[in-house]
Amino acid sequence: MQAWYRTHTSWLWLLAPLSALFALISGLRRWLFRCGFKAVYRAPIPVVVVGNLTVGGNGKTPLVVWLVTWLRRQGYNPGVISRGYGGKAEQYPLLLDANTRPAQAGDEPVLIHRRTGCPVVVGPKRGEAAALLATLGVDIIISDDGLQHYALARDIELVVVDGKRRFGNGHLLPMGPLREGLWRLKRVDAIINNGGPTEAGEHLMTLQPGALQSVSGQQAAPEPGSSVHALAGIGHPPRFFATLEQLGFILEQRLALADHQAVAREQLTGLQSAPLLITEKDAVKWPGGHDNTWFVPVDAQLPAEFEQLLLTRLKELDHGD
Repeated sequence: MQAWYRTHTSWLWLLAPLSALFALISGLRRWLFRCGFKAVYRAPIPVVVVGNLTVGGNGKTPLVVWLVTWLRRQGYNPGVISRGYGGKAEQYPLLLDANTRPAQAGDEPVLIHRRTGCPVVVGPKRGEAAALLATLGVDIIISDDGLQHYALARDIELVVVDGKRRFGNGHLLPMGPLREGLWRLKRVDAIINNGGPTEAGEHLMTLQPGALQSVSGQQAAPEPGSSVHALAGIGHPPRFFATLEQLGFILEQRLALADHQAVAREQLTGLQSAPLLITEKDAVKWPGGHDNTWFVPVDAQLPAEFEQLLLTRLKELDHGD
């Protein structure tokens, strides 16, 4: 909802009673979990939650992929669990394989599985997904989203913040974009700022674009300086468009879709005059319909001090502290 990120939206105060109700219900829910009135599943292996405070995409998926790669370098055998938003499977929990489609598991879990090859399990009940994953030989679980899923105990919490949009107007849903109040940031292990500028205590994550990868067609990849069309169905499409311009491409048309929104072929009819550049998340659910389409893979880069923080926290877990 764009109004959450604008300065002159006084009509949102009409939603203040609903935000107060949301705060009451969510606070009661947290209390029930904390006091043991609602069951909490604790996995037999460590759980790292990668989440956010706001609705919509903030860049969690690149961080999850980075974590899988980084943990392997430290000697771990990680696996990933996810809600599987946008997918609908016949049964849960669902273990992804090479044939799993985004319509079954959601676009982000499929992307993570294809990029990393690590075990990925999706399900609305993350405790069930974690229990299944723990039987598959992994020794640490990464939860893609789920900061507010208190039915799953966690050992490390990482929050991703969009460096440009941050927390919008700072109000709870539906008056603002927040799922929980900003007080929650004081209780997590690290705050990852996607793209900057950073504030005190935040770790900057930058996304490094890689070489264009073909989605369809046999043409040569477009070169920087050439005219292209761009399409993005992510949390903040302008970030992708800005990246393409920084790479030197001239954007003739920009098609911004909602996060996780599937692309309809009829939306591509006016985009045939030039190569089409899309995000990797859109590529995993690409319907076809444009014979010169390329996706731009991105890799997260994080500072050494964040790696050291993670190493310290993991050592504490290994010693049972």
